[in-house]
Amino acid sequence: MSSQQIPEENLPVEQGTAHGAVEGAGDPFADPGLPAHRPRIQDIDERAAKRSERAVALMFTLSMLATVGFIASYVIFPVDKIVYIWPFGHVSALNFSLGLTLGLALFLIGAGAVHWARTLMSDVEVADDRHAIEAAPEVKAKVMADFAAGAKESAIGRRKLIRNTMFGALALVPLSGVVLLRDLGPLPEKKLRKTMWAKGKQLVNMNTMEPLRPEDVVVGSLTFAMPEGLEEDAHDFQTQIAKAALMIIRIEPDNIKDKREREWAHEGIVAFSKICTHVGCPISLYEQQTHHVLCPCHQSTFDLSDGARVIFGPAGHALPQLRIGVNSEGNLEALGDFEEPVGPAFWERG
Repeated sequence: MSSQQIPEENLPVEQGTAHGAVEGAGDPFADPGLPAHRPRIQDIDERAAKRSERAVALMFTLSMLATVGFIASYVIFPVDKIVYIWPFGHVSALNFSLGLTLGLALFLIGAGAVHWARTLMSDVEVADDRHAIEAAPEVKAKVMADFAAGAKESAIGRRKLIRNTMFGALALVPLSGVVLLRDLGPLPEKKLRKTMWAKGKQLVNMNTMEPLRPEDVVVGSLTFAMPEGLEEDAHDFQTQIAKAALMIIRIEPDNIKDKREREWAHEGIVAFSKICTHVGCPISLYEQQTHHVLCPCHQSTFDLSDGARVIFGPAGHALPQLRIGVNSEGNLEALGDFEEPVGPAFWERG
């Protein structure tokens, strides 16, 4: 039904013209204004203000202690220490302590600032009209005046206890980020220069877990070995085997071109690191006719008959050789550790 067919008395009427409506009714979107200011107890009682000041200072002080605890956690807890904490279960002691202390340090700074603002700073609401985006000189002057007024109302100059503890908390928190730089890499120690190999350590076959004897290694074969005493269920097994894994190859002595390689071998049995000197991949592809060994990751190729020098690929230097001999029981043994770092080049290599 169209509007022309609707009876006139049923048509809607404009607001303010209907029967009973008041002409010139008030604006429904009128500004109600600001509520009357109600002073807080801190505004009228200096003792209450002092209590709030001490509470804020306490939170800033606890934040400083939490930051110190964060730094101390790095020293106290080893990376692999696991503890049981209800209701979280078994967690890393280091990760839990770092998260707890850093979270407390940041929370207490925020809580202290909020409590300071709610109880001690001025809570008088001020209405300010919107202005153009560009800042006129008088606007800049007003902003600076407002800033000065806010600084005065915050009493940061008069309440030295809050000011000093806040500065202390803010100064210590960034130290947490400095400590985190530790995780960017290993500390400058000699961990990468040393392996488990030492004089008298027997070579253990990684397949049979039995000591290797010279007769176990035939010409053209490739055998993988690890140091005696290294157990697969040890917590640091992966760390140690990544440095100590060996390739054992037997070459006819007359076919060994490098003099030092021949001297460090035993009856043509030579031991080289299994870790590629490019990016540390385990080498496992051996070509017995050419005595070349190939890294499967990036095809670096080493000549095991010539000091394991690089003949192809991105590797930067030869594979380290381990000097070996035979003990009184007839088993192959190491005559010392590698004389150069195993694996890829690193910043300490001189």
